[in-house]
Amino acid sequence: MQKRFLPAVLLLSVLLAMFVACGLQLERTTAAFSFAAAENARRVYLTFDDGPSTVVTGRVLDILKKEGIKATFFIVSDMAKTRQETLLRIAEEGHSLGVHSASHDYKRIYSSDEALLSDIDECAAYIFHTTGVTPRLYRFPGGGHERQRELIRERGYEIVGWNAVCGDEEIPHASAERLVKEAVRTSKGKDPVILLLHDSARHKETAKALPEIIAHFREEGCVFCAF
Repeated sequence: MQKRFLPAVLLLSVLLAMFVACGLQLERTTAAFSFAAAENARRVYLTFDDGPSTVVTGRVLDILKKEGIKATFFIVSDMAKTRQETLLRIAEEGHSLGVHSASHDYKRIYSSDEALLSDIDECAAYIFHTTGVTPRLYRFPGGGHERQRELIRERGYEIVGWNAVCGDEEIPHASAERLVKEAVRTSKGKDPVILLLHDSARHKETAKALPEIIAHFREEGCVFCAF
């Protein structure tokens, strides 16, 4: 009885080993396929300027957390000084922090090269003092000239522009629905998509539009990235 039982046990052991090996191979193949698909997917960078604000940035962070997405926030330090908890939350939840401006006052910022660099240093120092993060990203308020770009690169910053907008600055009083349409229209055919949004207190419609903007890019198979 034992002699007849032994080959059956051996056969079952061999079959089990083959099953496990096939399963592991399938898992590896599936993982490799998923990784390759993600590598080849169209990339979307959600970038937010002019914050933080308590309500709008808070809503944006809630949405990003729910969706499992990291974004990039370009900070105005004069805004952040009364919203330290929100600035800290951005950092603690793993989003990227960049310098936008200390004051966002164009006359002050662009009065001279020294004024521009001083504005950047002031904002960067506040971000570091509050969060412990040394920002290495910079976005010009309203754009910038090539000579100024060289100055900022020499300071060690990566300058981040944009190639798509939701229209929350360009279209006065735009509804969330209109902002979604504008984000879709301006991002069409672009890879990567660097989408400009705003999270200051007056951009409540941007926060309302964000879930649908995310849904659109997800339906297209895009992956979300932060700088």
